[in-house]
Amino acid sequence: MSRTQGTVARGIRTPIVREGDNVVDIVFHSVALAVEAEKLQLKDKDVIGITESLVARAQGNYCTTSDIAKDIDDMFDAHIGVVFPILSRNRFSLILKGIVESGKKVTLLLSYPSDEVGNHLMSLDKLDELKINPYDKILTEKDYRDLFGKEVYHEFTGIDYVRMYKDIGGDNLEIIFANDPRVILDYTDEVLAADIHTRKRTKRLLEEAGAKKVYTLDDILNNPVNGSGYNPQYGVLGSNLASDNELKLFPRDGQQYVEAIQKKFLDFYGVKVEVMIYGDGAFRDPVGKIWELADPVVSPAFTEGLKGIPNEIKIKYIADTELENVYGEEAVNMIKQKIYAKDQDLFSRAESLGTTPRQITDLLGSLCDLMSGSGDKGTPVVLVQGYFDNFASE
Repeated sequence: MSRTQGTVARGIRTPIVREGDNVVDIVFHSVALAVEAEKLQLKDKDVIGITESLVARAQGNYCTTSDIAKDIDDMFDAHIGVVFPILSRNRFSLILKGIVESGKKVTLLLSYPSDEVGNHLMSLDKLDELKINPYDKILTEKDYRDLFGKEVYHEFTGIDYVRMYKDIGGDNLEIIFANDPRVILDYTDEVLAADIHTRKRTKRLLEEAGAKKVYTLDDILNNPVNGSGYNPQYGVLGSNLASDNELKLFPRDGQQYVEAIQKKFLDFYGVKVEVMIYGDGAFRDPVGKIWELADPVVSPAFTEGLKGIPNEIKIKYIADTELENVYGEEAVNMIKQKIYAKDQDLFSRAESLGTTPRQITDLLGSLCDLMSGSGDKGTPVVLVQGYFDNFASE
């Protein structure tokens, strides 16, 4: 009988993971239990996704605002310009608290009308009504309040982020709004580029414009401070609030985990699964306009078989262009033959038009993130089966 299912993703429940727990064993036993209970059959190229928070928690990869303050104090002299942070209680508020705890004066430059990942500071319609060009207009905090209101709440979270950041910084924090990072040099020549995906460009522009010092978020806690957690590649990028003064950092040494898990499944089941650690998915919310990806990458570690982009033909394109008068089983067989005969690299070819030219890890990580969610599902591991199959697979 022909296959009736394509890709299937399942959230896998695990025990509550604590610092010092063996992630490799927990992931293996959790998936093995699901395989037995649900009578599943593992196959080569099945994918096991593990949320980054599970790995970081087992590592005890945490830091405090005091740790951040110590690092900041070593980096900067007296007046720090913080450029283009995202608007987030979870992602940036504690980083800002640590910066402020250093005791240095802080000028915070916010991009507008939205931050890098799509959180809006004001209505676009209001911006149009006021005839403000956000690419050449610099606003002070007073300008912002006078123009847009004493209280401006985020559509989804109900937070006034400007007020929240001001409350964290108090009198030692000044807030301005602009979209050219070089504006900060009118206030100080020591700058922390706090953006995520555009940080390298921001740093380059500032250095070319004469900044004395420019650091990025991946420069903070890329080494331990007083025994703290750290991430040598990403620093505090990808961190999440853990308590009132503690951050969970992005996991480190992820490659050793994914390869050890792959080996454990190969040794026990004789199948070569692919394994990845995933964080935020990469997709945009059509209502809130938020681009989900607040982590520096979707997947900080993955096995070899997950490299690259999909090499797929677009069945709808073939059906519309080559099967106009072909029906039923004949049409099915023609599509299958087209798949069997496809080139190893279809990039830019007509047959691939409309397929998604994204990294496999970004696609799979987004799927896993949607499956596990960030709430109370309790499934920090995801088993994806049939992802690398196609219409011709039996």
